[in-house]
Amino acid sequence: MMPEGRVARVTQVIAASPNSFDEAVKLAFERANKTLRNITGMKITEFRVMCESNEIQEYRVTAEVIFVLE
Repeated sequence: MMPEGRVARVTQVIAASPNSFDEAVKLAFERANKTLRNITGMKITEFRVMCESNEIQEYRVTAEVIFVLE
């Protein structure tokens, strides 16, 4: 008997932190985890910063959240 296959889906989220990229990634995961079940990974596709008055004001990440469909 062959093992049952899996089907996954990818959804994109954007998260921001005033402190770091690392914190933005963690926020993206925490928020996605509130609504999506069976998360198996995330792919960070973009890093950006918002600047104002010659200083970084916000760190932003775009992430693809991968989860297995039930």
